[in-house]
Amino acid sequence: MAWSAARYLAFEDERTRPARDLLAQVPADLVAGTVYDLGCGPGNSTELLAKRFPGRGVRGVDNAPDMLKAARARLPGIDFVDCDLGRWSPHEPAALLFANASFQWLPDHMGHLSRMMDGLRPGGVLAVQMPDNLAEPSHLLMEESAVVGPWRQAFADGTPRRKPLPPPAAYFDALGPRAARLDVWHTVYNHPMADAAAIVDWVRATGLRPYLDRISPAVHADFLADYEGRIAAAYPPMADGRRLLRFPRLFILAVKG
Repeated sequence: MAWSAARYLAFEDERTRPARDLLAQVPADLVAGTVYDLGCGPGNSTELLAKRFPGRGVRGVDNAPDMLKAARARLPGIDFVDCDLGRWSPHEPAALLFANASFQWLPDHMGHLSRMMDGLRPGGVLAVQMPDNLAEPSHLLMEESAVVGPWRQAFADGTPRRKPLPPPAAYFDALGPRAARLDVWHTVYNHPMADAAAIVDWVRATGLRPYLDRISPAVHADFLADYEGRIAAAYPPMADGRRLLRFPRLFILAVKG
């Protein structure tokens, strides 16, 4: 199932908030050089970078056609590059490598983050945010839905569950030797959602994609109905009827020495 810019942007403000919070920690006196948005998606985070660093030659990198189409329509003056982050590196040392919710999709993301440090100028910044929510009901229940129903044979050899992020100390060990400053922290966001269906819509644009890719489109509706039933039970309504989606995220800010 291809990445959908429209589905992703249905929750644009909530998805952009971590990018704003991460960008707020990037030093105001950033060294000269190009600014890259890695895994730029539909350009919502790229727009933040362009406003914060005008005249820097901001560039976006992604490999999802629909996301790039939306980003180019949104920011026609920005150069967007079609490339897999696992193979990408800057042509010359960069001032800022910014990544909002992208590196968690790479199997060896730690190795790639270390490689990104080599692509920075001295004093350049690597700023990364990744969802750290695999222990939340929203993701645990994907596993439950995968092994029931007529689609379960598609998961007989295992589910597409991502590996959990390593503990903060692992990032200090991997990136610290290259950094003059390194900060690693977690923020937990609490998003009020209209109902259980809204939570399903949120994760359908991201975390549910690998599961739906495994099964026939003919049973997508049944799979989603099973999952939504589990979500409704796991996220009870608040006093106003809405459901509260808890969403932990990991942040990394490294300044190259």
